[in-house]
Amino acid sequence: MTLTFDAVSEPIPGPKWRARWKRSWPAYEAWFVARGGDNGPTASESRAALKQHMPELVPTYDRLAELAGGTDRAKQFLSTWCPPTYLGGCSLAAVADAEDVRLVRNYDLSPTLNEGLLLRTEWTGRAVMGMVEFLWGLSDGINQAGLSIALAYGGRSESAEGFGITTILRYVLETCDTVDQALTVLHRVPSHMAYNVVLADACGATASVELSPGGGAKVMDKAIATNHQSGATRADRPDFTKTEERHAHLSGLQTPARDLAKSFLAAPLIQTRYGEGFGTLFTADYDPKARTLVLTIAGERWEQSLDGFAEGQRTANYASGALTAATDATGVRAGIDWAAAARVDWSRVGRDYAEGRGRSVEDYISEYA
Repeated sequence: MTLTFDAVSEPIPGPKWRARWKRSWPAYEAWFVARGGDNGPTASESRAALKQHMPELVPTYDRLAELAGGTDRAKQFLSTWCPPTYLGGCSLAAVADAEDVRLVRNYDLSPTLNEGLLLRTEWTGRAVMGMVEFLWGLSDGINQAGLSIALAYGGRSESAEGFGITTILRYVLETCDTVDQALTVLHRVPSHMAYNVVLADACGATASVELSPGGGAKVMDKAIATNHQSGATRADRPDFTKTEERHAHLSGLQTPARDLAKSFLAAPLIQTRYGEGFGTLFTADYDPKARTLVLTIAGERWEQSLDGFAEGQRTANYASGALTAATDATGVRAGIDWAAAARVDWSRVGRDYAEGRGRSVEDYISEYA
């Protein structure tokens, strides 16, 4: 139940990113193969889709693919065009008042399934800082214009032709300055699954958008989101994720923007079911005007900014009084069979816990070893 977070700055993709690839790719490759990624679009089809929908990212994509060894599988994976499905949790909100603007998110998942990487880049000539997923996409972040963005799983497991949402968030921050510009992108670029996205910019604009599998975006009335969407379709595992309760709490919040993060550090937004694969790994508090980020990790604050970014490392232990998980020399959690972990039916894990039959994450993984 430990996770090491790294803060890394590398303006242009180079040795630091390549080192991270070499460390993380074995686990991602096992997941990709086990979930049928090789049966998806070819490498050339994937690049063509990226060129069609997000052409500004193609030079960076080509550079990353080269650093990753240039294999077809690496290219398919990095494109995130029609990828295997993946799930998660999260609570999001953005608030603006006369003095401040904030976007805050809780990232809820198992500690074994997060990269723990805060990366500052200038890949397209602008500064971008955010929490990385899929080695170059973002679960949340901010750019030099102050535009901030974060995602939450939309609660539906079906998929359609589109990109992994983390690449879309990367694209928004690489090409947009305002919420209005970002909304244009979100309406245009198709997501492969249902996701909720919350945004805020330095001028005080905020928004929440529901993305549908295969394309389509619906702007909501309030800049909040959890793990379900409007409409008749019921969310996956709502009793387990408590998505309705968390959304109702966010809807009723009346707090100054500068104090928004405090609400995310208390029930019902904070989650502590780490052994069940649903605990808050970090709270990210973005200030679009100051272009800063405060990460709260297991109760400790870590302050960063685009203009004063400091590389470093923090290790969080999410199991108070429990045996700390061992790591190998690269910092990867030891003793985990990643190929088996990739084959676990995580939806089944959630259903088991919702019905009171849950076990440890390691027990589930051992079934597939």
